[in-house]
Parts: sequence; C-alpha cells; structure tokens
Amino acid sequence: MFEQVSALRDEHARVERELSDPDVHADAARAKRVNRRYAELSRIVKAHDDWVAAGEDLAAARELAREDDAFAAEVPALEEGLSQAQERLRRLLIPRDPDDARDVIMEIKAGEGGAESALFAADLLRMYVQYAAAKGWKTELLERTESDLGGYKDVQVAIKGSSSDPAQGVWAHLKYEGGVHRVQRVPATESQGRIHTSTTGVLVFPEVDEPDEIEINQNDLKIDVFRSSGPGGQSVNTTDSAVRITHVPTGIVVSMQNEKSQLQNREAGMRVLRARLLARQQEEREAAASDARRSQIRGMDRSERIRTYNFPENRIADHRTGFKAYNLDQVMDGALDPIIESAIHADEEARLSALGGDD
Repeated sequence: MFEQVSALRDEHARVERELSDPDVHADAARAKRVNRRYAELSRIVKAHDDWVAAGEDLAAARELAREDDAFAAEVPALEEGLSQAQERLRRLLIPRDPDDARDVIMEIKAGEGGAESALFAADLLRMYVQYAAAKGWKTELLERTESDLGGYKDVQVAIKGSSSDPAQGVWAHLKYEGGVHRVQRVPATESQGRIHTSTTGVLVFPEVDEPDEIEINQNDLKIDVFRSSGPGGQSVNTTDSAVRITHVPTGIVVSMQNEKSQLQNREAGMRVLRARLLARQQEEREAAASDARRSQIRGMDRSERIRTYNFPENRIADHRTGFKAYNLDQVMDGALDPIIESAIHADEEARLSALGGDD
C-alpha cells in the first residue's frame, strides 16, 4: 500500500501551493474542497513522517546495541512504536468516502410500537443533539410532527460541523446511524410494568454544500402549499405556509411546516430534497463500487436492525460490530463515541481485508 505515498506527498505540495492562490479563496465552494483535501493529505504526510522517523530510530538503536547492551533494552519499545506508526499509516491510506467531510440531515421516524416508538424518537433526537454539542457541532431543527404524548412521529434535524478534516466530519461519524433502532423498556403508558419492544427508524443523508451541486430542473418539481397543523390536527397557523415538494422523476416527497413563512419552509424543503438526491446518487455509486470501496458496516438496507437499547439492563448493543456496554444511561445523554468508533474501526478492518496485501 505504501507505494502510493510518494504521489500523495506530491499532491499535498500542490494543494498547499493552491491554498496560497487568492483566486482559490475567491470561490467559496472551491476553497472548501481544497481545504478538505489539504487536511486529509496532511494527516497522511504526518503519519508517513512518523513512520519513517520510527524506522530510523529503530535502526539506530539496533546499530548501537551491537556495541552497547544498554541500547538493546530500547529495541522492543521502538519495534512496537514502528508497528503502531505503520498501522496508523495503513488506515489513513484506505480509500475514504468522498462525502465524509459533509454535514448531514437526519430524519428520525416512529416505527413499531405506536406512542412508545414516538417517545423513543424524541429520546434519540436528544441523544444526537447532545452528541453533536459534545463534538462542537451545531444542530438545527428543520421539521417535526409531534405525537399526542410529546414524542415525535417524524423529526428532521440538520447537523453542521466545523472542521475541514474529513476524518472529523459529521457524515464520517453519523453515516453509520442509519437503520432501525430497537428499544426494550417499560413504556410510560404501561400500567402493568411489562417490558415492551418498539422500533424507531433513523435516516441519515449527507447535506449538499452548494445548491448548484445537485441540478434540479424546476419543471421536475410539483409544489403544493397547505395549512400547518399540530398534534391531533389542531391548527397552529392560519395561512397556507406549509409546503410539500414532489420530485417527479424520483418520486421523492418532502413536506415542511416548521416555519411560519412559506418561503422558509420551501427553502428547508429544498435542502432536504437536495440531500436525498445526493444520497440517491451515493447509493448508486456504492452499488457500482468495488468491494474495497463499499462500506461493509453502513449497508443500504434501511430496514436493518442495527442496535438495541435495553433499559432494564442499562445495556446498549450494536448488532453489526458486536459492541456491547452497560452504560445506556450515559449513551442516551450523548456518550456515543465508543459505539461509533466501533463502527468506524470495523469498517476500516473490512476495507483493509478487501484491499488485501501488505505494504
């Protein structure tokens, strides 16, 4: 794998020169792309420098050990350091998802379990908002359909990061969250204390950076306006401010009524539509990609049960990676890092295995 490093270092130097060009920064979209690539390549260059330095340190210690036994004691630790540096470099050379640096739009939908499922949808929203806050990300509630008991039948939230490094991107972390989340607990509506099993679906879409990135023919859109309503059909707006956008070629439908302005709802709806169209393109790309590039953990089957939240046992379990922990209370407060890292690590392992070969 390491034979590609020389070309990547050359590209890093070219991108660095490009960043000093004022014309690049005059184009915000181009500057964002260049900064993302520079951040990604910088991590590889540093890892390669560390690997080279570790190899040189080990070689020097072995040479000195021939004349002085005191240096021989340092060799095992230096060998371990070289092995770790090599592994870090190997992982950084895995072909990266081109969308990793993107922000995301997440949709959480109640599933099996009625009112309990809607309540858990609200719990999941809070969990992701708390996780985003811990990461320094910003969240924006785009749309919600509340249930009678205070949960959500459907809620959409935009999550925006602050780093240009793809490895720190919102999509790089949250793309593994799509699927069916199963909860086992005693519902608030259960008078007999029986444990119920409910499910809530999560959809995650990478958000489009620039509106013109996804071309949408206005003639392909069917736009309807209607009056916003709250739980149980109660009117919350006396004007036709809610918007329903149908993309005729794909059949994708987006409805927005969170804002009081029809224009704001339309803009929010177009954001979600672009994200769904980008996700559609991504799925088509993954379907055609080689096994080495396709994510082994984040499948395209959105009906897959990916995780179980067992409240009586305070247990969280991810069915794809085998991760299990007994700190569900902390997870629901946003402590998702270990679970997400397990998905990232498992995906990297699968990609390395698919790539095969050694350095």
